Amino acid sequence: MKLKTKLTLFNAISKLVIVTLFVLLLPSIIENINRNYTDSRLIKQKDKLLQIVKDRGIKTYIEDGQSYGSYLPLKEEYISLDEVEPDYYADTIQNEPRLVERDTIGYRILSHTFTVDNKNYLLEIGKSTETIDDTTGPLQNIAFLILLGMILLTIIADQVYSNYILAPLSRIIRTKLVGAKFPSFTSYTQVKTSTSDFQHLDLSIHKMIGTIENAFQKEREFISNASHELMTPISILQSKIENMFEQEDIGDEMKVRMLEMQKILNRLKSITKTLLLISQIENEQFLKEDEISLTYMLQDLYEEISIRLQEKNIGYALALSQEVTLNNVNKFLLFNLLFNLVNNAIKYNKPDGTIIITGERVKNYYTININDTGIGIAADELPYIFNRFKKIKQSLKQDSFGLGLPIVKSIAAFHDIEIQVRSEQSVGSTFTLIIPAKLVKQ
Repeated sequence: MKLKTKLTLFNAISKLVIVTLFVLLLPSIIENINRNYTDSRLIKQKDKLLQIVKDRGIKTYIEDGQSYGSYLPLKEEYISLDEVEPDYYADTIQNEPRLVERDTIGYRILSHTFTVDNKNYLLEIGKSTETIDDTTGPLQNIAFLILLGMILLTIIADQVYSNYILAPLSRIIRTKLVGAKFPSFTSYTQVKTSTSDFQHLDLSIHKMIGTIENAFQKEREFISNASHELMTPISILQSKIENMFEQEDIGDEMKVRMLEMQKILNRLKSITKTLLLISQIENEQFLKEDEISLTYMLQDLYEEISIRLQEKNIGYALALSQEVTLNNVNKFLLFNLLFNLVNNAIKYNKPDGTIIITGERVKNYYTININDTGIGIAADELPYIFNRFKKIKQSLKQDSFGLGLPIVKSIAAFHDIEIQVRSEQSVGSTFTLIIPAKLVKQ
């Protein structure tokens, strides 16, 4: 999962947790807000009434010992004022039921005692709890909608900010890793970012790539130089052995040993030539200026390997969906690529087996499939078949140096051709070449 996706997922989950907690706590929050608002309103009404009593006197409400009471028409609020015992004291706000005209109604009641003209009075101001609860539902809905809106805005803001803050990381991966032509790299170009971690990552990747490039360059130079240097003594030894064969005093036993030595030198010469070819391909010492007919090339290939097909009685079928011409390629290298794949299909095939080569256009690519009915490749060995000098278990008995498929991989990479492999033991293998549209002449 991408880092950007993880951040977005985390933000969404965290917001969901917040919403869940808010929904669970919202009723009690709204209830407390309503209660505090009601209490504040009752206190203001109390202060207002006490100020009126102070300015106008208690007779404004009570005269001749009569109590004072006032109810709104729907009984949702009331005010009462009574004279009480001198030692009675109250200063509370609480929920209490009241019997009003044979109806028991719950009220939020403020009770407060005060003294005027040496007389003790009890003031009660009540508000129906039902009217208080009526506002709870709408307030909850409004609060919930506001919360959802804020969360949506924060999710969008998080997404935009994540895209902005992670953009340098995407550029580093795209330009320094994915976009780099391994192992040939361009000069260092700093990715613009204000995040110090990304700056450090960018520079670290550049240093790491530089180290890898130097190591590959040294390996290439060593292979190239060693291959060149080995060819001379190998050729000299072969000439000397051939000259020794012309001497008359050489016995048959010595000739047998010399033949074995010559065979070993031929193997060594073949390995050296192969390594030199790989080095030349990787150093791009070949030109890509040829234009070839794929059909003709495969026919030439068949003529070269037909004898080997007959020796093992292997059937060979070629089926291209259309005539295809490749341009801007190297004919010598492409022939080697196809020859190595078909040669392997023969070498590891079963007697009386078959080899089928098909080609077709798929979207913007042209694909070539080389299918055989051979011994197949184990699934755990498939990732390593293109490694140099790596011989799979099934091929240990074959006369092979483990360099055929590495050559195929190097030539394919040189032409930007992708290789895919499917294989099943005792059933066969299919090598698929995906040729880009730029190499196919329209």
